[in-house]
Amino acid sequence: MLKVHQLTQRYGSKDALKGLSFALAGGGFNALLGPNGAGKSTLFQVLTGLFAADEGDVEVAGLSMRSDARQALAHIGVVFQQQSLDLDLSVQRNLQFQADLHGLPRAVAATRIAAEADRMQITADLSKPVRELSGGNRRKVELARALLHQPSLLLMDEATVGLDPQSRRDLLSHLHFEVKARGVTVLWATHLVNEAEGADRVLVLHQGSLIADGAPAEVTSALGGPNLEAAFIGATRPTPAKAMA
Repeated sequence: MLKVHQLTQRYGSKDALKGLSFALAGGGFNALLGPNGAGKSTLFQVLTGLFAADEGDVEVAGLSMRSDARQALAHIGVVFQQQSLDLDLSVQRNLQFQADLHGLPRAVAATRIAAEADRMQITADLSKPVRELSGGNRRKVELARALLHQPSLLLMDEATVGLDPQSRRDLLSHLHFEVKARGVTVLWATHLVNEAEGADRVLVLHQGSLIADGAPAEVTSALGGPNLEAAFIGATRPTPAKAMA
């Protein structure tokens, strides 16, 4: 479903991504685990076409982001770290705008909006301006919006930032449900180890490079540690010189 091949992205003389390569099969909850500054958001910006990589390529469902970006992006749903809803529009109008962007017929859009709102338990909020919603419900709206065109690949970039523990658990539970019920492939970027522990696969990104990849137990063993948290912290802890810089 997703193939990243020798991806390099630079900011001036700094390599934010360094020849990054990995592939995700269809279905499954995949956690992209990395400390702040590891390159997670840069990777998502390349995956969503906001940046064109300096080197390498991305394929989504076999379609190259370099030569077939429009068709590739049609397979992707995304929730960015920074919220991107129009706060003054109602939930319904935010969702309808997204459906229009994807060219969904109004009748199809209405059915899907109602279904997603029901699944997310936000039906009562459809007529409310987004600014009246809690942070947790705003995230639910963003997830519903990302799923309206029924993507095969769902990208979630630090999606629980600012959420309370219950909202965080609810969002994660819903994403695991989507994987099982619809066969959606999820790539969930996070710096929180507890969000990665229940993943089918964990990819550890550090300083723009992939340093471990596998099931949580395999990554723990590869990095060395009694548990995933200890292994992750040990492998990504700044050296004294870097910590002082």
